[in-house]
Amino acid sequence: MAGLLTTTVGSFPKPEYLQRARDDFYRGKLTREKLNALEKQATREIIQKQEELGLDILVDGEMYRGDMVTYFAEHLEGFKISGLVRSYGNRYYRKPIAIGKIRRKAPVTISWFTFSQSLTKKPVKGMLTGPYTIMDWSFNEAYPSRRDFALALAEVVHEEALDLQQAGARYIQIDEPAISTRPEEIDLAIETMKIVTKGLTAKTITHICYGDFEKIYPQMLNLAVDQIDLEMANRDFALLDLFKKRPFTKEIGLGVLDVHRHDIDSKEKVKRGIKKALEIFTPEKIYVDPDCGLKTRTPEEAFAKLKVMIEARDEVRKELNMKPQLTERK
Repeated sequence: MAGLLTTTVGSFPKPEYLQRARDDFYRGKLTREKLNALEKQATREIIQKQEELGLDILVDGEMYRGDMVTYFAEHLEGFKISGLVRSYGNRYYRKPIAIGKIRRKAPVTISWFTFSQSLTKKPVKGMLTGPYTIMDWSFNEAYPSRRDFALALAEVVHEEALDLQQAGARYIQIDEPAISTRPEEIDLAIETMKIVTKGLTAKTITHICYGDFEKIYPQMLNLAVDQIDLEMANRDFALLDLFKKRPFTKEIGLGVLDVHRHDIDSKEKVKRGIKKALEIFTPEKIYVDPDCGLKTRTPEEAFAKLKVMIEARDEVRKELNMKPQLTERK
């Protein structure tokens, strides 16, 4: 039976020509139409590259996005966008500010999903930022509480998720990196996710990274998704020991590549992580991917890391005498 399917968390590094084009657009030197054409070109290239690498479940690479929260806020009524705010190191982003009732004026991601899916027979994930993270990473000048703000966002993200499913998405990922940074609000995150995924039949995934998982486990298993995708390589797979003590009852997105390191992960370390996970999960419950998005790496680093990941997975599969691939759409 098939198992140990490979995928990525979502983002890929943007090619230099697209980075220059985005800079020119914000300086008023390039039209939206020309920028959009280059974003489509970069998306075609990243879909092709994923197929060449042999990934099972693809992503659109987020070539049309800057920050994962600001992108959605820019397309929703009720937000304005601040000036530059420092995120970490020398990275800055424009922070959303809720100034009125949040509404979805039109679908946000559907055209990019349908375009990307048209380029391949393999499944492409629908990619959303979750309501808890949008709330936590925004300024709130419109709602009486964080909970009210998050619940309003949950309804909007739910609408987008339903549209993705209607457009043919077999996998819908709702990124919630902020969940692990505020363990005292795990119940609110659970409440909002239940709204987002209500009525969905597509496989649902949430990605959580770089936080204090010990403080939200096992409560995070109450998130209304089929799969929880977690960074593991950065912690040398220590989280798996926690799951041996308190069983993990969902599918696992197994982060096996440390995306915050420039050096290329060793195949042996990746294999060791997969084999350690196999002590707890059946192969069908494990989806192999990087710890987080790859946008902070160079294209050469990102592709080299993924090549190691796929080779390691293939060697483990061979040892288990497993079937090699996911069935493609006809």
